Amino acid sequence: MFQGLKGSSRVGRGFTLIELLVVIAIIGVLSSVVLASLNSARQKGRDAKRISDLKQIQLALELYYDANGQYPSALSTSTLVTPGYIAALPQDPVTNTGYWYTPYAVTGSATVCSSYHIGTSLEGDTNSVFNSDSDIAAAPTGYGICTGGPTGDFDGDDAGQCGTGDAGSACYDVKS
Repeated sequence: MFQGLKGSSRVGRGFTLIELLVVIAIIGVLSSVVLASLNSARQKGRDAKRISDLKQIQLALELYYDANGQYPSALSTSTLVTPGYIAALPQDPVTNTGYWYTPYAVTGSATVCSSYHIGTSLEGDTNSVFNSDSDIAAAPTGYGICTGGPTGDFDGDDAGQCGTGDAGSACYDVKS
């Protein structure tokens, strides 16, 4: 057998149980930090997609308005996709549902949709976009909900969801 410098023999070389447990604990702590950062990045990515979706819908609504002289009474494939104003109606990345949309008509002409209110709930309630959104809770003065639209408007207040079933916790809304 091999004799070490101190005269003791050592048959196997390896790690002690304590050393293995320390390494496993360090790996566990590092992985939890990475996963927490990853979840935050995913949340910000979903919020960025929601904001981008609203911008795409706004553009499609403006194209519809240019062609028809009014906004549609509902967001649908027949009003926006089939005519070619948008390739597909965007869906929320978590709930796979559409975004909140309310068309407005000047009081007295309920069939001509001359304005709209559109929104989505964001998961991050400290996003800087809340500084520039509409924050309206009901039709503006002199307007009502357009005929053929929803039965009620949604609340665009930043403090809560736009409506029932939203994935986020703070409403981001825009209007024409």
